[in-house]
Amino acid sequence: MLADVDSLVPATVKIVNRPGGWKRQSYLWGAMQGLGVTFRHFMRNWPRNLVGRRALSDIVTLAYPEEKRAYPPRNRGLHRLMKRADGQVRCVACMMCPTACPAHCISIVPEESEDSRIEKRPGIFQIDELRCVVCGLCVEACPCDAIRMDTGIHAWPTTRRADAILDKEELLSRGELSTAMQGGEGIFWRERK
Repeated sequence: MLADVDSLVPATVKIVNRPGGWKRQSYLWGAMQGLGVTFRHFMRNWPRNLVGRRALSDIVTLAYPEEKRAYPPRNRGLHRLMKRADGQVRCVACMMCPTACPAHCISIVPEESEDSRIEKRPGIFQIDELRCVVCGLCVEACPCDAIRMDTGIHAWPTTRRADAILDKEELLSRGELSTAMQGGEGIFWRERK
């Protein structure tokens, strides 16, 4: 049941003045202080940029293609496929990396291998770098150290989507010989030490 309008008591409003006088009450003074800081930095850095002494200025931006900032050591970078001793791709098309990928950017089509020790290999191995979220779950999921993200190379800008899809040959061109023991050390690893 709704209350009667006559029984409602009006709320009282207490007006409190802002402390600090007109400088704190007016935003104009704060805006003028901010513009003063900007103008001071401009006047300090502008002459240094004119004569080519940019390193002496306080500017922290980079002139990108000419100046590049080094990536941190933990940067993952672009993918690469590792090789066996005979130069073949180390991947056995187990489909663990596309299964673990949250962006579904890895496509593998398996084919039979000529090597009798290996059941299958990837006939097609593609990674769409525009869809990749650079999480590294594909590297963690790979049981045979076939895919890595330790190149330190950032994905390059493209004007066509097809240029951002890396195929097996391109991924192998960045790869190298992997020294990891494929298949693990076996059940008798304690006896070998």
